Amino acid sequence: MSSTLTIVDHPLVQHKLTLMRRTDTSTAVFKQLLREISHLLAYEVTRELDMTTETIETPICEMEAPVIAGRKLALVSILRAGNGLLDGIVDLIPSARVGFIGLYRDEETLKPVQYYNKLPANLDERLTIVVDPMLATGNSSAAAIDLVKQAGATNIRFLCLLAAPEGVARMAEAHPDVPVVTAALDEKLNEKGYIVPGLGDAGDRMFGTK
Repeated sequence: MSSTLTIVDHPLVQHKLTLMRRTDTSTAVFKQLLREISHLLAYEVTRELDMTTETIETPICEMEAPVIAGRKLALVSILRAGNGLLDGIVDLIPSARVGFIGLYRDEETLKPVQYYNKLPANLDERLTIVVDPMLATGNSSAAAIDLVKQAGATNIRFLCLLAAPEGVARMAEAHPDVPVVTAALDEKLNEKGYIVPGLGDAGDRMFGTK
């Protein structure tokens, strides 16, 4: 296992993930579960945020209270499925700057093809969290982080719901400086590049498409 990989094995995360894996879970329930699980994963991926203090007044007295230091962090969603994780994290961090990278996987080559790229300013001064539910081959994720680095980001984390060993290895090779946080490391990829046992296509299950 890669030293940059963190698996969030909290019981609530694992229980909700099992519900999401079930074939008979409806689109509405799947989306709600993804939003809920993203809250829990957000706690882990933001665990080591830089902190400082400021002077505040409580109803009782003045105190030095902890606050997050530096510029607002940046969240970058890999479209379209990344938006499911993004929405839940924004619930917790509404002041975060948000960017989007559009990539689709060529089903023959399994290589990523870019169609959209809009990122926040000053990424060199922000923690940047790139989100996509599935780390499968790792090609799209690695390509997205290439783009984030080209935009100036140096402090980057990758958050996903499920990872395959092949994707973890690809990310460790391409971006050994980027920690990966996930709810589960699954068994393998199948011949079509889907995670096994997985949960199917996250985007299709979120949006009710095929």
